[in-house]
Amino acid sequence: MVNTFGKPLVAALTATAAVFTLAWLAMRAYAAQPVMLWTDALIYVLVFSILLFSLYARAHEHLRAPWRQVKRRRLGMMSLVILLAYTSVGLLDSVHFKLQVTNGGGQQSAASGEVLSVLDVIATPLREHDEKTYSAPFATHAYVKEMVQHADGMQSREFPPLKFGGAHLKDPARERGADITNLALVGLLIGLVIAATLLGMLTAWLSRREHVAFGAMLRRVVRGETATPWHVVLVTLTVIIVLVALSSVLAGKYHIFGTDKVGQDVFYASLKSIRTGLVIGTLTTLIMLPFAVLLGIMAGYFRGWIDDVIQYIYTTLNSIPGVLLIAAAVLLVQVYLQTQGERFDNIERADLRLLFLCMILGITSWTGLCRLLRGESLKLRELDYIQSATALGVGHFTIIGRHILPNVMHIVLIAVVLDFSGLVLAEAVLSYVGVGVDPTMNSWGNMINQARLEMAREPMVWWSLAAAFVFMFVLVLAANLFSDAVRDAFDPRLRERG
Repeated sequence: MVNTFGKPLVAALTATAAVFTLAWLAMRAYAAQPVMLWTDALIYVLVFSILLFSLYARAHEHLRAPWRQVKRRRLGMMSLVILLAYTSVGLLDSVHFKLQVTNGGGQQSAASGEVLSVLDVIATPLREHDEKTYSAPFATHAYVKEMVQHADGMQSREFPPLKFGGAHLKDPARERGADITNLALVGLLIGLVIAATLLGMLTAWLSRREHVAFGAMLRRVVRGETATPWHVVLVTLTVIIVLVALSSVLAGKYHIFGTDKVGQDVFYASLKSIRTGLVIGTLTTLIMLPFAVLLGIMAGYFRGWIDDVIQYIYTTLNSIPGVLLIAAAVLLVQVYLQTQGERFDNIERADLRLLFLCMILGITSWTGLCRLLRGESLKLRELDYIQSATALGVGHFTIIGRHILPNVMHIVLIAVVLDFSGLVLAEAVLSYVGVGVDPTMNSWGNMINQARLEMAREPMVWWSLAAAFVFMFVLVLAANLFSDAVRDAFDPRLRERG
């Protein structure tokens, strides 16, 4: 058992050390000073835990079998690819640092006050190309009229040209349509070339692994004749790669989702909001699990007064309106951060508020899973092998660790995946009512909250709400589809029926 667990641990530590070494070397190359936020540290711990669990599950057949079933499902693999794409953006936005700036003499350097992430560096044109105020998607002129001073000294009220959107065009009214079409074709070609390269690499790897000719394996992959639906994975990857290529080409010349009231690119704000949604969905679950698993199993296994106390706790907690409890806790945290404002930078203050929001949501959302685990533990403790272990004098916590916990893990995994999408939506609702993340932090909830007032304008500003809705809808839909696949694979009753 030690050797089986030790190998995954060594592999996880090696992979994690390699990633951090590469990140450190990159920061040294760009003369950057690393910045570690609280949520960044927890994200790294979570990624390491997932990697460790994956390697551990790979060495145990009873854990590998359900995941093999997930791999055979088309919707499950499609949603997994989408979730990994979102996760990649979130991880790029979780590596923070301060760049070194040169002083006037050119000899000394010091860290700049602005905290950036890898995503900020990649999306530098989006971050720096700010306009004065609103502009529509792919627009070349502002959305509202302003007083414009002409060369002859006359003034007129008209739509001024944007500083960056379509600024490369001499005659935007005539050239914009053709220019957008040409850029889209270039992005489409780049995306298809990258997708074709991935198809060739995947086919070569599969043909070498299964000792099949390249052409025969290519036909099997395209026709969907492999055990894993690689054709679905490739189609989903192709769509994602093409969208990324189109966005990369077009976003350098236009604001593809327009700009908001302060002139910030809405597409950039939507990308930055991905990390907030993932942090809310994952870290809240990480905080919730110890309460739910420990108390739920203890209540069902020990019964008696322990069961009564735990039931009293989560019944009392459920009787309090969740939104009011969260609002009260967030306001208390906000008062504390305001009184201690000199101790934190703006980004640290926003990060701490996000962390406390995850803790509050985790403390208030563990009761449902706890109730499920209590009922399952009540049933499991009456089984013959657990009664025999008790009669032989095996310790209670040994029975819980070896017999109860492994048999309720399918419920835990299903609940974790199902709760993720609910927590992402909860952040949007809480930010909409003003008790969510910090207003200075990019989140879909803040975008929707700001769009509430913009929808009442004349003419209506609709693109902020549309961008937040599209990004959040795709993430939640992918999470729900993946949770269905995980539930069907890990639920023993559904697995036996299948």
